[in-house]
Amino acid sequence: MALEILQPGALSTVQDLGRRGYQSQGFQESGACDKYSMRLSNLLAGNLEGECRAAVVEFTLRGGEIRFTSPEVFSLAGADMEPFLNGTPVPMYEPVCAEEGDVLTLSLAKEGLRTYLAVYGGVDVPLVMGSRSTNLKCRLGGFHGRVLKQGDILPTGKSAEEVRALWQSIQGNGKGSAPNAEQPLLQRSSTPKRYYGTEEYVLLRAVEGPQIQAFTEEGVRTFLRNPYRLSSDCDRMACRLEGPVIDMIQGADIISDGIVEGSVQVSASGLPMVMMSDHQTTGGYAKIATVISTDIPALAQLRPGEWVTFQFVTPQEAVNICRREEQRLVAACKRFLPVADK
Repeated sequence: MALEILQPGALSTVQDLGRRGYQSQGFQESGACDKYSMRLSNLLAGNLEGECRAAVVEFTLRGGEIRFTSPEVFSLAGADMEPFLNGTPVPMYEPVCAEEGDVLTLSLAKEGLRTYLAVYGGVDVPLVMGSRSTNLKCRLGGFHGRVLKQGDILPTGKSAEEVRALWQSIQGNGKGSAPNAEQPLLQRSSTPKRYYGTEEYVLLRAVEGPQIQAFTEEGVRTFLRNPYRLSSDCDRMACRLEGPVIDMIQGADIISDGIVEGSVQVSASGLPMVMMSDHQTTGGYAKIATVISTDIPALAQLRPGEWVTFQFVTPQEAVNICRREEQRLVAACKRFLPVADK
């Protein structure tokens, strides 16, 4: 049971929800940039409850070609890379059954940036410090700690008999179409939009940062009232933004302290940057905000040149938003995927 990489695409890695608890030792969390799409693809592929953490393949901008060396139930979520199985289009956001020798082809993303391929049982690479995520800087986890290359063979976690049993269960209940057909809003996280006239912008909700006092009142208003554009300097580590300069009281430098995914640092240039999955463990720039986990996936799907805006919420509001998102995702997938009730 395995996936054979025929063409790896632009940047393809094995990821899960991340390597938690090792930042004090200098190891980044890593993990999928768009954890919503990663979890959704897992749930639709039959990886339920705790298994929604199963490792997936994350494709960036352009996918590649993968040959299935055995029967697999798989699902794709995130950016639409126009998937084909043996030359025939297959849907996003639905469980699909592949037979031995079938070839999945993914091309340039029509919109969005990252696509997630989940298989029933997950990509079964070794656990490293509790995670299968690829840490490219430390060269650990994932598949030999690196991006995927032509000829790589990724083992998967279920036998052919288990795969066929799941597929028969899905077909027997007539519920294979999941959120693609009946609930298109489930294809993305619930991140809202903000409108300036006729222009639409992704609205990133955030709690106040630990150094909010380092900024003037006018600087905070600038941050909250203006759109910011993603620069060309965006990757799995951080998204650097361009726009109005944020005014500070005594400069951006602080004694280095901890960084989390979603931290919004403001550098000496006065411009913000949002930390992503491969963020550093500590940083020496003042943090004006922390984007809530529910909205990071929306940012992870934006390309350079696209725009975001910010809005503060309270910590309790952030917790409530996260809980609602969890309930929405799990309840919907249980409705459509019959094995969820077992």
